[in-house]
Amino acid sequence: MLVYLIIFTIVSYLIGSFSSAVWYGKWFYKTDVREHGSKNAGATNTLRVLGLKAALPVFITDILKSYLAVQLIWFVPDVIVGSEQFYQIKLLFGVSAVIGHILPVFTGFKGGKGVASMLGLILALHPAAAGLSLAVFIVVFLFSKIVSISSISAAITFPVIIYILEKNEIVTLSIFSVVAAILIVITHLKNIKRLLKGEEKKIRFKNNQ
Repeated sequence: MLVYLIIFTIVSYLIGSFSSAVWYGKWFYKTDVREHGSKNAGATNTLRVLGLKAALPVFITDILKSYLAVQLIWFVPDVIVGSEQFYQIKLLFGVSAVIGHILPVFTGFKGGKGVASMLGLILALHPAAAGLSLAVFIVVFLFSKIVSISSISAAITFPVIIYILEKNEIVTLSIFSVVAAILIVITHLKNIKRLLKGEEKKIRFKNNQ
């Protein structure tokens, strides 16, 4: 099994390393989003720089990357479905893809913040929790029009959602939910500073590009 884990962990990282924001921007808009806006290679900055038409496929691709990486679990032999080991291996592959998104080897290790990729991982691990977290994101965004505060809100409520749904019966999921929330907050420290200063910009949709 160890050989499978090593190979699929590397494959997961490489899947995550496909920086859709960078490549879609260069291929279809002759623009490197890392040179504009927040300089971040993610869906949010793509939305800010290139508009909704460009950001939507980036967002979907970033979700799919980690979601597909998790599905590599089905090629690993001798794993009992629903066991702690099952969730641990799914996490290993999914987190590897998220790391690939944040530190992509193909684009100089300058990637996104991992929110969409984390959503894909959560969707593959626990669809119900993913749906509820996404609902929190949408509600906060509709009121604030600020992606960062919406992402942070969804991240903070995720461990609570997991606890309510699972009652800590799956230890791996409980630990991951807390770690994931902390990581999302850490990757948004600059945004938090701007929020406290009232400098964080609201999203204004651009559909003409």
